[in-house]
Parts: sequence; structure tokens; C-alpha cells
Amino acid sequence: MMELGSIVDFLENKVVLVTGATGFLAKIFVEKILRVQPNVKKLYLLIRAPDAPSASQRFNTEVVAKELFKLLKEKHGSDLHKFLSDKVTPFAGDITCEDLGVQGSSLKEEMWKDVDVVVNAAATTNFDERYDLALNLNTFGAINVVNFAKKCVNLKLLLHVSTAYVSGEKPGLMLETPYHLGESLNGTNGLDIYEERRIVEDKLKELKSDNNANDKSIKIAMKDLGMQRANHYGWPNTYVFTKALAEMVITHLKGDMPLVILRPSIVTSTFKEPIPGWVEGIR
Repeated sequence: MMELGSIVDFLENKVVLVTGATGFLAKIFVEKILRVQPNVKKLYLLIRAPDAPSASQRFNTEVVAKELFKLLKEKHGSDLHKFLSDKVTPFAGDITCEDLGVQGSSLKEEMWKDVDVVVNAAATTNFDERYDLALNLNTFGAINVVNFAKKCVNLKLLLHVSTAYVSGEKPGLMLETPYHLGESLNGTNGLDIYEERRIVEDKLKELKSDNNANDKSIKIAMKDLGMQRANHYGWPNTYVFTKALAEMVITHLKGDMPLVILRPSIVTSTFKEPIPGWVEGIR
């Protein structure tokens, strides 16, 4: 059991892998680490991209170029580029693939040898996302992250970002109890992620064999299916349902790996630092 010291101290000389690195939460997290703990050893940032140069380009345009990085730019000035290239390794990958879709065995082996902390911040947060996409990313993506983390021989922590709304819309006190496989919010039995995936595949097959179906009608049908499946087991929407499923499966698969599941509530703008009121997208 690691002694509870300061998180900033803990991050000194640590190697951290972050998924969903161009997302709103992850880039705030990355900026903060680089600002308050410049002696972090390395940040590996998983970015959905076809290759390493495109991953770097996305990191520069969608993360570093933001006003969020203003303080870091002021602090490092013309040395910012050097500081970032020393500390940050953006790489191309995809959490819906085995081994996170990492190309090249040397990068994988380097991460398995060096990574201390894995932070899973990758998700689709659209409430009414297509069920095939949400299940693939939020639930099966989480399985791929756990399996990757298990291969990291020095792992001290897997931090999984969930949502407070996995609790659904029940009134009263919400306990921070983990979900177990097959548990549903309304007591309906039979919840099984592999069965859910089969339902998705069958529905897609059926839609694609219909000559009148087009991309738009398939998209609508997949969105409807997600809402139906979520409601069937007592969750209000596809997003929170697939996030609850992820919690179940991660808790089930973790073995003796140290795991923290964070359930943030509504995420809005930055409060004070690095600048007050920084926000992205429609909030």
C-alpha cells in the first residue's frame, strides 16, 4: 500500500500513460502535471491518429496551441518545445484495438517496462451516441486499457475516469460502491456485455441487409438501440450505461492491480488555474 503523500510528490520521476489525450479533461490534466511537477519523468499520450507524425500534429494543434497552455508558455518561453519533447511522447493508437493499437513492438515494450500510472480518460461522452460506437469505446475500450495496464511490470495505479451519472437518476444518497458484473439499476437480470455486443452485431447485420437502409437510418437505429438497452436495465442513456458497464468489467478484470475509479459530476470550466474560466466545446 503506498503511503498517502502528496500527489505532486508522487508524480516526481514517474512515467504516466494517458488515453484520450486530446479530450477536454485529459489536456487539463496533462497541463497541470507539466506545470506543477516538471520533474515528472515522461507522459505517454495516446492520440487517435494513423501514425506518429499525425499524433504529434494533433497534440500540437489540439492541446499545446490552446490558451490553456498560456502559463507554461510564459514559464518556458522559447524552451517550451525542448521541455515538451523531453517530457511528452504523443503516439498513435486506438483504445478499441488490442494493445491500444500501438504500432511497433519497441514502443510497446518500452511502455510495458517503464509506465508507472495508466490514466484512462478516453470515452465518447455523447449521451445518445450510436450504441455500437459507445459500447466499443467506453466498455470494450476500457477492457483493452486494463489488459495493457496488466502488462506494465512497474504499474502503481490504474486511474479510470467514469462519471457520477453511472448511478442513474435515483433520488437520495449515492454511495461510492463499485458495480459488479451483471448488476442492473432496476433489478432486471441477464446483463452481460458480450450479449450486448452480440445484440449490436445482429442489429447491424439486419440493418445492412435491408435494401432501404442508408447511413442516416442506420445511425438513428443504432442510437435508438442504445437508449432502449440502457432503459431496459434502468439507466437513463447510452453514455452512462456503457460507462457503468466499463466499471463492472474493469473491477472484475483488475486482479491485484491498484485501481481508482473517479466519478466526476458535471464538468465545467477551469476554476482558477492555469487561467480562470477556460472551457472548450459547448458546456
